[in-house]
Amino acid sequence: MATSSWPSTPLDAAEKAFTMLSEAPTHVPFDARGFEGLPDRILPLDELRTALLATGTGHQVRDAVWRELVVRARRDGPAWRVAAVGMAMPGLRRQAGLLAAGWHGDTHDLDAELLVGFMERLATVDLGEPRVCGRLIDAGVRAARKIRDAESDTMLIRSGESGSLLPIRPWDHPDLVLARAVATAVIDREEARLIAATRLDDYTLARVAAELGISPQTASDWRARAEKRLQRAIGDGELSFVPRRRVA
Repeated sequence: MATSSWPSTPLDAAEKAFTMLSEAPTHVPFDARGFEGLPDRILPLDELRTALLATGTGHQVRDAVWRELVVRARRDGPAWRVAAVGMAMPGLRRQAGLLAAGWHGDTHDLDAELLVGFMERLATVDLGEPRVCGRLIDAGVRAARKIRDAESDTMLIRSGESGSLLPIRPWDHPDLVLARAVATAVIDREEARLIAATRLDDYTLARVAAELGISPQTASDWRARAEKRLQRAIGDGELSFVPRRRVA
């Protein structure tokens, strides 16, 4: 399996994961029927994004679609969380450019925190208020600004001193890891859902097994095999895209 094709920047890697979720065999479709102004059919994610960005698409329709995307992201696991990131990518890139203006540090760190802030807000954003996508992006911007401000303070404090800057934590969000694992056929979508629900979202194995129509023991064995493949792929560097900055 070729791994060198994965982009080395957080936003590019998230976009590639989104693109792969839009294509066979990992196609994640969106039922646009019933959404006024959108094509009356099931759409691939990339076509849905194009439709939402069209000037003729009203804010109410965009919010209605985004409410559905958030519900799917909360209910159906990492593929839909990465789908939400990809749907918001034009706005995320625009904000990333603004955050990088005048910044002399590593913009990859800012971009990664922008993604993390967005994805974390998916779990709590109020769907009763307008600007669903805008408020998700705003949360990412706030998170990135905290990192920018903190690192700026660190650089100011350490100016003129010998030694290293504080180490940067690895920003590789678990949902993105699972989405890349699905896209590269390390695990399938149901295995990713099982891992995400029981390891990240605190659902019991029995509950998820019932939803999948299998026994808890089968689910446990299935998860263990999938996690071994996932661990091996991570260890081999197949799912990496954020270079870690080492302390000098």
